[in-house]
Amino acid sequence: MSFLAPENEGKNRVRSWIIVGLLHIFFGYVLVSGLAVQVVKSITGPLETVNIEDQAPPPDEPPPPPPKLEDIPPYVPPPDVVIETSAPPPPTITTQTQVAAPEPVRVAPPAPPAPPPPAPPKVERTNPTPRGGTVTVGTDDYPAASLRACEQGAVAVRVTVGTDGRVKACDVAQSSGHSRLDERTCEVAQRRWRYNPGKENGQPVEMTMVQRVRWVVERGC
Repeated sequence: MSFLAPENEGKNRVRSWIIVGLLHIFFGYVLVSGLAVQVVKSITGPLETVNIEDQAPPPDEPPPPPPKLEDIPPYVPPPDVVIETSAPPPPTITTQTQVAAPEPVRVAPPAPPAPPPPAPPKVERTNPTPRGGTVTVGTDDYPAASLRACEQGAVAVRVTVGTDGRVKACDVAQSSGHSRLDERTCEVAQRRWRYNPGKENGQPVEMTMVQRVRWVVERGC
């Protein structure tokens, strides 16, 4: 392989740059020395000068004649024009009606409280009382079966005593524990018990009361 070609190319490139530099120096010198001015003069040739005379301005035109004054006619005032206008409407009169103030509401005073009802008349009541001071049941009143069984106990009966002092009704209020003794108590009361009747304000009245008695076996059981 040969390496001479690249070396020649490098030398040619240097030569080209040198030539370009010399051309630049030459043209610069020409511009500085005025050679370029002489060349321009030789190309354009001598310049011809022409004297141009100033023209005089035209004369001023004469002023126009003054206008003729025309006769002014005398002033005649225009006739008076009467314009008829409608009469203005009558003024509106606003009247204010005074409204009477409403009367105050009269509230009736509350009615006095009703008097309390009269007290019921006093009633004097007296309960019935047994004649002789007491009512009893004895051995003769015992049911035979209760006597043999030695049944004993206290019983309370509710009796209604009439105005004649007799027992009109009877029912057991508290049992003795033996139904035969309870039933025999009411039987004895209606058959044998007598009372002083109850009274209200001194008058005999029918009245109900509770009476208690005790059944006791007198001999040992």
